[in-house]
Amino acid sequence: MTDLKPDFTKISLDAWDLPIFRKTGLRADILRLDKIHPEISGNKWFKLKYYLEKANADHKNILISFGGAYSNHLLALAVMAHASGFRSIGLIRGEQPAHLSHTLTAVKQYGMQLIFLPRTVYDLKKRYGLLEGVEKFTHLHPETVSRSIIIPEGGAGFEGLRGCEEILSLIPQEEYTHVCMAVGTGTTMAGIINASQKHLKIIGISVLKGTCDLKPLEVSWIKDPARLANVQMVHDYHFGGYAKYNGALIGFMNKTYAESGIPTDFVYTGKLLFAVISMAEMKLFPPGSRILVIHTGGLQGNRSLTPGLLGF
Repeated sequence: MTDLKPDFTKISLDAWDLPIFRKTGLRADILRLDKIHPEISGNKWFKLKYYLEKANADHKNILISFGGAYSNHLLALAVMAHASGFRSIGLIRGEQPAHLSHTLTAVKQYGMQLIFLPRTVYDLKKRYGLLEGVEKFTHLHPETVSRSIIIPEGGAGFEGLRGCEEILSLIPQEEYTHVCMAVGTGTTMAGIINASQKHLKIIGISVLKGTCDLKPLEVSWIKDPARLANVQMVHDYHFGGYAKYNGALIGFMNKTYAESGIPTDFVYTGKLLFAVISMAEMKLFPPGSRILVIHTGGLQGNRSLTPGLLGF
């Protein structure tokens, strides 16, 4: 097993120096949250840390959460639970397969109990946000439920939001004009908005198909609604939907790594970097802009791809 402790000294601000940026008068840096830990990856530490604190404060010793077969969230939760002395239970979307994914194999190694739920049942989580609901559709023993806290899928709740509000403390905000990030649940983006100085323009790249306006951001999480005037969600770079990809995206990820040494994943950060370059080519950033790109990790998800497809 890997070292269970995250190492914040490894976080770096890597210059992302490309001809298109120089041509259009831009400067871009990438905040490498992916370096924190190989499995408590990127923003996942920030999303989960206060859920563990809440469990301790409430004298609960079981952590329950949701995810798919390649969930970065569940892997991070399993590692953090194991390191902190908690029991963890993962409610997995879909029927149990004949062979577990690399991710689910890893979470079991860290002691997570897996409960597979048919997709129709799994979707009930959207209606049952309380522990009584989890008990109802998982058949967990009432005593187990009484000793548990439930963590929303992806850590998308107020504890996750609180943790993500700490991310910008890692950088000198005054040196940037724009912050760009990939958006799934919107938790990280909401935290960034809440913690950002008023001069910063916040740009989210939605990785979900069918989103519009500021979705998937949950605007009720924004403490100062006036900040939304300086927020933009871009919906053109999902590559077919969540966890979808094509040859153009894979080729871009390989090219990016060859040129910069920066690895990306096909679900979030590959699409994010592709979008930032495309927006620069369309001159959507004013000349002189200083762009912070947040690398939110999730690299373990690349293990679901055909071996050899990526060159890193």
